Amino acid sequence: MPRSGNYGYAVARIRAMEPLLLDAGFIQRMLEADGLAGALKVLGETCYGKALSGNAAQERYDAALEAELLSTFMELRAFVPDKDLVDLLRIQYDFHNVKVLLKSSFLAKSGGRKRWELMTGLGTIQADGLIVSIESEDYNLLPWGLSALIPAALAIWEQTRDIVEVEKVLDGGLFAAMLKIAEDLEMPGILAWVRARIDSENIRNLLRLKRFGMDAQKASSFLHQGGAVSAGTLAQLIAEPFEGWGRAIAYTDIGAAVSGVHDGGDFDTLIVSLEKALDDYCRDVLALARYSQDAPENVLAYLWGKEMEIKNIRTVLVSKGSPAGRDATERMLRNGY
Repeated sequence: MPRSGNYGYAVARIRAMEPLLLDAGFIQRMLEADGLAGALKVLGETCYGKALSGNAAQERYDAALEAELLSTFMELRAFVPDKDLVDLLRIQYDFHNVKVLLKSSFLAKSGGRKRWELMTGLGTIQADGLIVSIESEDYNLLPWGLSALIPAALAIWEQTRDIVEVEKVLDGGLFAAMLKIAEDLEMPGILAWVRARIDSENIRNLLRLKRFGMDAQKASSFLHQGGAVSAGTLAQLIAEPFEGWGRAIAYTDIGAAVSGVHDGGDFDTLIVSLEKALDDYCRDVLALARYSQDAPENVLAYLWGKEMEIKNIRTVLVSKGSPAGRDATERMLRNGY
């Protein structure tokens, strides 16, 4: 049975944490600051400040952002009744680490070097333990279906040497794992959010595939099952101009988000605008829970807000060292919590 009645205390704790999130005005202050050093000085006034102190702040801000996100995951996991709610956000990092390790293994066999420094500590599986499992080819105790997915990915690599096919298998496993967690929790709002994530990823993939001139039949193999809109329905969009996609799926919740994105003729600008709209859509799926004092969706809403906050911070900091103008940077910023 749904367990939303157990979330009154957790939601109260989250409400008390909300003032710690950075608002749009603060992100604008960072954007207006003079150079990377100026933006980091502004950021140093916040909960990120301790990790950014010292002379090496400009070189280690990625580590500081990761540390803050991990701290948030662990804080919520300490008081949320269903730990799997937090893990729904964390398992993507487990799959990221698996990809890093497999690619490193492939590179090492061809004379390259392993890139373990690209791994993250944000996943549910301890990085060192994951390295040992993959290096020793002992996957039996790995969660999230990885015990079967990793051998399947390795077999595909041996047969095809196609890293895209390897990633496709792992990405499909990620969304299947997320869907199973949501179904086991028996919380309709959580399941709706996972389906929104799947739909968003499918539409994002579809636009990239369209750029390469792929047909609907081949494109469908890159789309994941379990979304609110069937993969088969979405695959048919690839033959249509992007401007018509929103109208074609107007009967779905995600249709309005897609309709709000306009194709100005430049693919890079279009994909940035679409990704922002899809991230905002995933936030909006959880919006009604903000009016409830015991809805478990509040856990995901807060964590998603934190992830978007960190994405915005990283976007601003990266922009300080790139030729991208302020207008281009602002177009990439997600709406906050």
